Amino acid sequence: MAYPSIYDISTTQLLHARIDKLTENSKGVWGKMTVGQMLSHCAVPYEQILGINTIQPPMFMRIILKLFLKKSMINEVPYKQNLPTAPSFIRTEQFDVTEEKIRLKDLIKTIQEMGAEKLAETPSLSLGKLTATEWNNLLYKHIDHHLKQFGV
Repeated sequence: MAYPSIYDISTTQLLHARIDKLTENSKGVWGKMTVGQMLSHCAVPYEQILGINTIQPPMFMRIILKLFLKKSMINEVPYKQNLPTAPSFIRTEQFDVTEEKIRLKDLIKTIQEMGAEKLAETPSLSLGKLTATEWNNLLYKHIDHHLKQFGV
């Protein structure tokens, strides 16, 4: 089943509405992150696309990701709960939930406005060249996974 298109404003609005349901008191159904940590964690791929965050996995890990994990990251099968987190995505400090919600919503909107063609021209720091559909699956699947983690 295809994921909703991150390039459509209606998907952006839906994601924003789900993010807006989160509060300081939102608890994860699984995992160890706080809601602030999760919001910051979800911002990482958007920051990487925009060049705000340029932390790459080591070369060996990028090879492993491309050869063995890429397919499961870009397909249309939802992520399982409690999968390991890449070191550059781990958030241990505390974050202001209101600020992180605003920041993440702005990043989602920026990528939506960037559009499919421009996004497909931007390589992933971990996976290399991706098609517009692969980017869509990767980004939507990741944020949907974590919003479900917090019950929204």
